[in-house]
Amino acid sequence: MRSWSATEVPRLPGSSQPPRLWDTTSGQLGTVGADGRLGLYVCGITPYDATHLGHAATYLTFDLVVRAALDAGMEVKYVQNVTDVDDPLLARARLTGEDWTALAERETELFRTDMAALRILPPDVYAGAVESIPLVLELIQEVAAAGAVYEVDGDVYFAVGADPAFGSIGRLDRREMIALFAQRGGDPDRRGKRDQLDCVLWLRERPGEPAWDSPWGPGRPGWHIECAAIALHHLDDLVDVQGGGRDLIFPHHEMSASHAQVARHRPFAAAYVHAGMIGLDGEKMSKSVGNLVQVSTLRAAGEDPMAIRLALLDRHYRADWSWTGAALADARERLELWRLAARHGQGQRFVADPLVGGDVRAQVRARIADDLDTAGALAAIDGWAAHAVAAGVAAQEASAVASVCDALLGVSV
Repeated sequence: MRSWSATEVPRLPGSSQPPRLWDTTSGQLGTVGADGRLGLYVCGITPYDATHLGHAATYLTFDLVVRAALDAGMEVKYVQNVTDVDDPLLARARLTGEDWTALAERETELFRTDMAALRILPPDVYAGAVESIPLVLELIQEVAAAGAVYEVDGDVYFAVGADPAFGSIGRLDRREMIALFAQRGGDPDRRGKRDQLDCVLWLRERPGEPAWDSPWGPGRPGWHIECAAIALHHLDDLVDVQGGGRDLIFPHHEMSASHAQVARHRPFAAAYVHAGMIGLDGEKMSKSVGNLVQVSTLRAAGEDPMAIRLALLDRHYRADWSWTGAALADARERLELWRLAARHGQGQRFVADPLVGGDVRAQVRARIADDLDTAGALAAIDGWAAHAVAAGVAAQEASAVASVCDALLGVSV
């Protein structure tokens, strides 16, 4: 599947330390990709609605991880999927009368456009679920060979009991898992299942739905097995970081990891990193409530994508928070200040002298490497910009700091 265009990332003098990120499973900070390589898998969109700010915040988080890793001189391979066939997409297509493939492509293209506008670095591999069905079938067969597959009325299920580590990612008790499974697309009360938490690997063909041939008859893949298959194939079993929003911890990341672990007899990922949830004016932001703030809507209203990006950066990625008009207004003011300060360096995008802008560069590097402390990084730029506007700085220094904003924060000033 086609990704979106990448922006050039300036090469800064020197290098930073590999980033330390919070691992959901261990409940502590750890350095990722310590061997100089970073294999990153981030769960992508189900393209039945436009990109909302929750999407943007999640993909911005992992954009920062990639930028930090590149600045540390690491070899990065970033894989992201698109769930271009799934229940929500098919339900939306039925509701609107639109062909499901046309709906998926239109919304995926809008997502690409939004990501490019926000200067989110594209993944090295952007893989659709439909194009990955052969990989899914291969992985299901591996899971079956491990004795962890059974059928219920033609649907193929995964037996979670086959994975001794099941439940270790989210560290939830069984009652919590069953409740979340029911809320997030699972079927804990289906008759014929061996365990309430067993999940679908392959759905038999339903009337009016797309289907593909398989050893278990025509049908389509379950959600969790898609990500496991794509990640294992494209990252060669080397998943340093599995990432996504906090709502994916269970069941999605727990189930995907278990599929892979049963098939390959080793841990799926070294670390699980999750971004917080975004609300709107104090209420949960969700499709069901109908209070989503779309990136494309903000852009169409004339908002500068860099102001949107700065508003999303002005809080810790793991925190749950609420989007407000005041947050965007503050970001506009910050962007104006930064650009005013950076005007001293127009036309000088690269500064080879490691001493020029070195203090600000070191501060921002340290903050980003420390679990993506973007608020601290913004404060460092704010302090420099206020001084630059009040007292003036050399054009070379302004250019150097502008390159730091670009390379590490993805903000074009």
